[in-house]
Amino acid sequence: MTIPDYQSIMLPVLHFIADSKEHTLREIINSLADIFQLTDEERKELLPSGKQAVFDNRVGWATTYLKKAGVVETPKRALYRITDRGRELIESKTERVDIKVLEQFREFKEFRARKEKPPVGGTPPKTPVDVNPEELFEAAYKDLQETLTAELLDTIKNCSPEFFERLVIDVLIKMGYGGSRREAGAALGGSGDEGIDGTIKEDKLGLDIIYIQAKRWDSTTVGRPEIQKFAGALLGQAAKKGIFITTSRFSRGADEYVKGLDAKIILIDGERLAELMVEYNVGVDPVAVYEIKKIDTDYFIEE
Repeated sequence: MTIPDYQSIMLPVLHFIADSKEHTLREIINSLADIFQLTDEERKELLPSGKQAVFDNRVGWATTYLKKAGVVETPKRALYRITDRGRELIESKTERVDIKVLEQFREFKEFRARKEKPPVGGTPPKTPVDVNPEELFEAAYKDLQETLTAELLDTIKNCSPEFFERLVIDVLIKMGYGGSRREAGAALGGSGDEGIDGTIKEDKLGLDIIYIQAKRWDSTTVGRPEIQKFAGALLGQAAKKGIFITTSRFSRGADEYVKGLDAKIILIDGERLAELMVEYNVGVDPVAVYEIKKIDTDYFIEE
């Protein structure tokens, strides 16, 4: 049979993990390949990039959307498990689970709204007939980046505090801070005394020091009191620069507070942290590179 599209894969995924056990993505892929009776050639068929199997890619997208709808969860990194909502969906005897079905859930609608929100000024998104192929390519790239960022943030929140600390070090080093990794690791491995988790060099020569606070929180909003505590800690060290990194969000009060400080404090929330990880290739791997070419008109000029 032909390789099913990712929406046709959603319900079989739910049925496979309905045992409430934790399953790896590879388990799901292999089992569904058997369920759909795919041939060896179909299982190995690659995307145009040649980097990933088509079926593996489609199962990955199916599990991503199911997770965004709250019918699947990841209790541990790289492990998937059905939720109570997912069991209720199966018990409803629905014959198909797709985007339309998942839109009944608030979390999924919010996820879709973030991806499809109109640009500043309120202009609605263009339909395919309104755009050229290059614009469509750009839109698809943006969609992939936003989905990756959301998945990455979910993964970060499931990490241990110790792993999160190493992750922060890796991001800062890739951005040019910290000198050597060993120096950065030692600097950020402190006890968190007085609202400071550690320090890191602003540049490789150590011409200035930046103070760091890193909090791996799931749903807690970081408010003004936490930032005030951090600012007070900087003042106690006669420091002028600090970075507060969290996996959650900052309140409006926190954002407004840092604007009036003498010290320069940069707030990096979970979404921005995930974006930086993508930008600097921390925890992600490039799977394809596409070159868009056009005719070199100068080449065809005859003297």
